[in-house]
Amino acid sequence: MKDRYEQYLEKREEYFQRIQRLNRRDFIRASGVAAAGAAMSGALSPHSFQPVDVKAAGQSFRFAYISDSHLYERSLNERFVRSILKAVDDVNALDPQPDFVFYGGDLAQLGQPKELEEGAQILKALKAPVRMMVGEHDWYLDMGEAWRKHFGKDTYSFDHKGVHFVVLNSVIVEDYWTGPKLTPMERMLAMAQLDNPNGRPFTVGDAQRDWLRNDLAGVAVDTPVIVFSHSPLYKMYKKWNFWTDDAEQVQALLAKFKTVTVIHGHTHQMLTNKIGNIHFHGMLSTAWPWPYAPQGLPRLTVRMNRADPFDEFDGCGDGTVDVAGTGRVDKNFNFWSRNPLKVSAAYLDSDGLLSKPPRESDINY
Repeated sequence: MKDRYEQYLEKREEYFQRIQRLNRRDFIRASGVAAAGAAMSGALSPHSFQPVDVKAAGQSFRFAYISDSHLYERSLNERFVRSILKAVDDVNALDPQPDFVFYGGDLAQLGQPKELEEGAQILKALKAPVRMMVGEHDWYLDMGEAWRKHFGKDTYSFDHKGVHFVVLNSVIVEDYWTGPKLTPMERMLAMAQLDNPNGRPFTVGDAQRDWLRNDLAGVAVDTPVIVFSHSPLYKMYKKWNFWTDDAEQVQALLAKFKTVTVIHGHTHQMLTNKIGNIHFHGMLSTAWPWPYAPQGLPRLTVRMNRADPFDEFDGCGDGTVDVAGTGRVDKNFNFWSRNPLKVSAAYLDSDGLLSKPPRESDINY
């Protein structure tokens, strides 16, 4: 029978074989094995070293997201205000805090100054820095004048821990209101319809695509890129404008990069897609969930159940995104009335063969 020291030597050898791989999960596991063996033998202190994430040293990080709150003035609809306050509390309770919080658009319902003012004041309570994106409900009353007053540019980029982030205004539509002489509020109400018979599809537009081309020109092809857009940068269901008309042109600008992730709002549901090198993830809404469209659903989407009409929080939520050193992300959906759910990079990279998220119970209301 092997004595305690021989057992320790075997475990020590296992540790050194594992550490050579520099895989985070195996590294931490091996560290624990070695510490246990050392403690058993009495030869080493079990705390003589600490596991270090070498693979993603200085790179891995987390950000949180909140999206699609659709605020009316509090006197008209207090429920949506309560919902965004819940999301802020969720994010502020994270420990450790995320590097930043991203707001995914449609802060307001009708783009009115008091709606945006209230939303801006609520978001100021977040502990972490906030990055903003615009949605069509924020924009089409005054073509973004009030939104820009509070939050600045609607198109911009920034770099964070080795990742290049791009924020787009993907809700640009062709002018269909000047001819009929729609008032600003009539234009806003038309844009707020899910199925707008007189509307036009969302685009990023020529000017922004030129901006994006210039912005990416100085970015190395092995730099991870994460793009935020309000509408999905692919074509799912045109009747509901779950669609970006020039999506393929935007995708072509991103195709040269090794790792690209697009995170979008607007659809109020969990969506997952993969086109070429690009991973796509939809955000949850704090206001209400949408049922899935009758066609065009991306194949890799793990559908969430339809919401319980007697539970105002069902199908709603916020979440976090874990960014690995490779630039790939794990998207964590924090459902307020359901179990949390993670859609991992491994699931997408394997085309759905690995790490498949669990299906819900298939109970639909």
